[in-house]
Parts: sequence; C-alpha cells; structure tokens
Amino acid sequence: MLDKILCVDDDPITLMLCRKVVEKVEFAKEIVTAKNGVEAIEYFDRLLEEKKVKDSIEYPKLVLLDLNMPVMDGWEFLETYMSKEYHNIFILTRFIVLSSSIDPYDINKAKTYPVIGFLSKPITKEMLENLKPQFI
Repeated sequence: MLDKILCVDDDPITLMLCRKVVEKVEFAKEIVTAKNGVEAIEYFDRLLEEKKVKDSIEYPKLVLLDLNMPVMDGWEFLETYMSKEYHNIFILTRFIVLSSSIDPYDINKAKTYPVIGFLSKPITKEMLENLKPQFI
C-alpha cells in the first residue's frame, strides 16, 4: 500500500470515484485531490517548503492525472513539474495519465515524461489491482 497518492481532475465525480476506488482496493493510506494543474503545482510547492524544514516528509509516489482540465491542463502540469526542482527531490513520484482520450498522439507524448501508464477513464478496482505489484 502506498502512503499517499494525488488525483488531479477537474471533474468532482471523477475525484470522488478515484477516492472510493483507492480506498476500496486499499491502494493508498491517503488520497490528496486537486481540481487542476495549478492546484497540483501549489500542493507540490507546499511539500517543497515542508521538505526544507523537515528531514523526511510523505509525498505522493503516484499521481493520477487527467489531461483535459481548465486553468492548467495535464500537459502544462507535467511541463511545470519537470521544470521545477520537484523531480530531483520527489524522485519516487510516478505519473499515470487517467484520461478519456485514447489518442495515439497523447499516448506517445506521455512517454516523454515520467509517465508509467495511460489508462482510460473511469478508474476501476481492476485497474488499481493490476497496478499494485508495481508499488509494493
């Protein structure tokens, strides 16, 4: 079981479903949510500040990320994340795109980031159970 994951999606129903499925499968102890990429970046900014005053902090080892969101979409989030020092500090964080898009362009573009999977919405119990071995 992971200590913490982050679900980033602008749809409140998707966020609720993510929380319920993660809890049901006992995939993570804590589920943090963000409604868009800006909220997710702000969350990592807070973690970075916390890391400066503590030796050890719990940070998400997995981010479930939607691509199509207002304010800052998933691609902009990944670009911003990679341009900051996060990827050097939160080195175990991996990303799974959770999207309604199955566009081959999106799937190939995801490979240019630390994205370990591309899953179609909605997230299911079976999807998470198949991911568990990668995180145990």
